[in-house]
Amino acid sequence: MTQAYPLQWPHGRPRKAPTERKDATFGKVVGTGHERRLKSLSLADARGRLQDEVDRLGGKSAILSTNVALRLDGLPRSGQGEPDDTGVALYFDLGGKPHVLACDTYTRVADNIAALAAHIEATRKIERLGVATAAEMFAGFQALPAPGSASWWSVLQVEQDATAEQIEAAFKRLARERHPDRPGGSHDMMADLNRAREQGLKERSRG
Repeated sequence: MTQAYPLQWPHGRPRKAPTERKDATFGKVVGTGHERRLKSLSLADARGRLQDEVDRLGGKSAILSTNVALRLDGLPRSGQGEPDDTGVALYFDLGGKPHVLACDTYTRVADNIAALAAHIEATRKIERLGVATAAEMFAGFQALPAPGSASWWSVLQVEQDATAEQIEAAFKRLARERHPDRPGGSHDMMADLNRAREQGLKERSRG
C-alpha cells in the first residue's frame, strides 16, 4: 500500500546523491510594481500547485509521498526543518492505470513538489498540440511493483494464459527498456523480468 510518510520512492527509479541536489528557481511572485519579488514556495503553495495540475490532468487517487511528517488530517506538521532526503513521489491513477512521478533534484521538498507540478503542466501543454494524449506521454511513468510482489503475467504485461511465444516476445520488448544499460533501467528491473519469464515458461511447460 502506498504511504504518504515516510517517502516511498518508486521501485527501479534511480536516486540522486545529496551532493547532486541543487537550489531551485521555483517560487511565487509577491508584491506589485517596484515591490515585486520572487518568494520561495511554502509546502502548502507547492502542494496546492500539484493538486491543481493533477486535477487538470484527470488524475485520480493521488498520494504524495515525502519525508515530511503529517498530522492526522494529512497536512504537514508545523515547525519541521527540511528532511535529509528531500525527494518526493506522486502516485496516481490515469486512464485506469497506476502511475508515479518522482523528483529528488532539489534541496527543498517544496521545490521538488513544484517540479512535479511543472512537469504535469508542460505535458498538458504538449498534449494540446494533438500529437499524443497525456496518457500516452505518461506511459513511461507507470508504477512498477516491488520486486517479487507481482504475478509473472503482470510483470510481463501479458494475459495469464499467454503462450510461450507471447511470453518470450514480451520479455524481449521489456528487456530493451529495463536493461541496466538503458536510461531508466536497473538490475532490479531485469531481475524481475527474468524471474517472471522463468515462472511463465515453467507454467507453460506443465500445461
